[in-house]
Amino acid sequence: MAIATESPTHAVTLHWPLSDEQFVKLCALNPEMRLEYTRTGDLVIMPPAGGETSSSNAELIYYFVAWRKQVGSGRIFDSSGGFVLPNGAKRSPDVSWVRRERWESLSPDAQRSFPPLCPDFVLELRSPSDRLVTLQEKMQEYLDNGARLGWLIDPIDRVVYVYRPGETMERLDDPREVSGEPVLMGFVLRLSDIW
Repeated sequence: MAIATESPTHAVTLHWPLSDEQFVKLCALNPEMRLEYTRTGDLVIMPPAGGETSSSNAELIYYFVAWRKQVGSGRIFDSSGGFVLPNGAKRSPDVSWVRRERWESLSPDAQRSFPPLCPDFVLELRSPSDRLVTLQEKMQEYLDNGARLGWLIDPIDRVVYVYRPGETMERLDDPREVSGEPVLMGFVLRLSDIW
């Protein structure tokens, strides 16, 4: 078992091959821990979010839930929801959205566990403990596994990276807002509460 970490405030990565059942059991036994599992068999243990990041993430969830209630489409998930991506990775985006028809096509057991799909939309919010390159790699993984839109919001540098399949990543420096069109119909995120 190898450990790789930059500091106690950064994620710890253990190369620890686990079956799907073992990973689910590990998560159930440690509900206070933020865990992800890569396609290559690395267990990623992430530190809890700090106050500012947690507050910003709560604001994001509020905006997305309000939008979903207005348009009545799909499901919104917070960072405690995990997904099994087609490549086998088990990821928990800070905010994600799945179209209603995709969600409803899952069995009740799949809905209760880690849904076996990549969300249509994913958002990662960079915290001071996150390495930007690691988050950028994760965003590319989401695209490679079927995400239709991804936002990496970096409040540290006041940048939003927009990811779309088949397109070059778009960097928005200090934007006032970002639009979710056409994937998130009618959704515009004003960033004043996030910065």
